[in-house]
Amino acid sequence: MYQVSGLALNDKRSADWDNFVKSSVDGSFFHLAGWQQVLADLGHQGFYLYATLEQQIVGVLPLARVKSRLFGDALISTPFCVYGGAIGPDEVKRHLEQSAISLANELGVDHLELRYRQPQNNQLTTRIQHATFQCPLAENDAEILAGIKKKQRAVIRQSLNQQLSFNLEQNLDYFYRTYAESVRNLGTPVFSKAYFQSLLNVFGDDAEILTVRKDGKAVSSVLSFYYKDQVLPYYGGGISAARELKSNDFMYYQLMCHARADRSCNSYDFGRSKLDSGAYSYKKHWGMQPEELHYQYQLINASDLPNLSPNNPKYQLFIKLWQKLPLAVSQWLGPKISRYLG
Repeated sequence: MYQVSGLALNDKRSADWDNFVKSSVDGSFFHLAGWQQVLADLGHQGFYLYATLEQQIVGVLPLARVKSRLFGDALISTPFCVYGGAIGPDEVKRHLEQSAISLANELGVDHLELRYRQPQNNQLTTRIQHATFQCPLAENDAEILAGIKKKQRAVIRQSLNQQLSFNLEQNLDYFYRTYAESVRNLGTPVFSKAYFQSLLNVFGDDAEILTVRKDGKAVSSVLSFYYKDQVLPYYGGGISAARELKSNDFMYYQLMCHARADRSCNSYDFGRSKLDSGAYSYKKHWGMQPEELHYQYQLINASDLPNLSPNNPKYQLFIKLWQKLPLAVSQWLGPKISRYLG
């Protein structure tokens, strides 16, 4: 019979956990044990469950609790990540899910959320609101460009004539300024600078910043993750001038080329977007086909499924007001809110 245990921070079994994740077809960057430290740095308690058989790890389920007065109390796999849920053989996944439901009841949370990519054969409630986008990376820059949809390819060619430059760095200053302005303009609270520093500290060379400049000024920047043979641009954006300069398009194309040439990546994961949103349409313009994400829920103390979407009408006034905040105010206030938007 399987035995379920919890992985403590800095546990000696963390390496075994990560080896299992990397060997599993369902494993992802967001299942790695390092996220428990990142989440702890944000103040969230992790419950990293793993199943063993004869002392060998045969399944894992990373969970963390995100609790606030504004947005409720949830046990999530995994907060701030696009993928999650249990991995391992189906029988083991069902066993871990039942352990998670028991834990959720014990903690008295509003609901349990498991961010699966694929449909699951269980009794949990599935809700599809997002899709993820991926594409293979061709052998060289020219072939990568040729593989992009015609209209988007023309936009990238325009960006290549803008005399933009880019560099790779671990310094957060330019990234944070650029990203903070980008999300403020979208009406979204920014994470703290310390959160991004935690990502760089925990994941080391597997987290990297690419910044685009025009006349020496940072105009677009992206923090990407590397997992096995894949690059995942995860936190990215540009200042107001980025739209005219096409610097975001330049940034993502240069990241593709760099990941293939310098990091031996053959896959590009463009992340999730809300169905039929502007970001969803933008990614489709690159020629990538959406893959619907099957997030699952178990209500514990809540009577309805959560709805923290920006499309929720009750958040529209908040978004409009946030867009008008001075950048410095949004950088001060944003982290106090965003740490609960898991």
